Amino acid sequence: MNVREIIESKDQRKLSMVSAYSYFEAKFAEQAGVDLILVGDSLGTMVMGKRDTLSVTMDEMIWSLKSARRGSKQGFIVADMPFGSYQCSREKAVENVIAFLRHGANAVKIEGGYETADLIKYLVDRGLPVMGHIGITPEHASLDGEYHIQGRDERSIKRLIESVNDLEEAGVFAILLEMVVEDVAKRLTEDTSVPTFGLGSGRYCNGQFLRLHDLLGINDESKPKYIKRYANLKTDIIAALSRFDEEVKSGMFPDEENAFEGVEEV
Repeated sequence: MNVREIIESKDQRKLSMVSAYSYFEAKFAEQAGVDLILVGDSLGTMVMGKRDTLSVTMDEMIWSLKSARRGSKQGFIVADMPFGSYQCSREKAVENVIAFLRHGANAVKIEGGYETADLIKYLVDRGLPVMGHIGITPEHASLDGEYHIQGRDERSIKRLIESVNDLEEAGVFAILLEMVVEDVAKRLTEDTSVPTFGLGSGRYCNGQFLRLHDLLGINDESKPKYIKRYANLKTDIIAALSRFDEEVKSGMFPDEENAFEGVEEV
């Protein structure tokens, strides 16, 4: 998978994307045939237990990216630009994008539409591949405390249309639509030549994205309507750990087959 193949996939086939933050997560995603892996700044909430993503740093993201790349040797990995990594200056943004690419990313994702389109064009003009992200954007939502579904009024719809047009003109290779009303997401997808990925944005996007901890049933702290659980690993993990604890305390573990034999007599 590469940028050209992603662009050419529009209206030809659906693409899948999941988040992964570590070696085994990325390894399993690649083995499952998932098309794109996002090393998201949701690292902060899903792995580090933070309240939001605002305090996630470049160093933390690079650690996660390097781990994911070791697990996925051939996968197309997109790295999230964390809060503060691109707002200070264009030069700093270029520096941080290059750092991600050097550590194994194939592309980066930047939140915002018309607000960040000029910066994205600046990056793309320098050969740096960027995925856009509009609708509910967690960095901005965390700052203003609003997580409203987008596209429910004329003002919101107009802003989404403007953002998609600006991002397409800026040269993004794909756009993530997060929590956009389905019929509006359908219209945005049909009106742009850029492939769209949906996160809680209905059935008509060109691809779909879910966070790994949500689809595997690990995250028990929230379950938005758009999440579909494909497993219930929380229950399985707790059951396995409880069984281990019980067997240790009862003396059942370790047993003979878990022990090494001594040196044979001569």
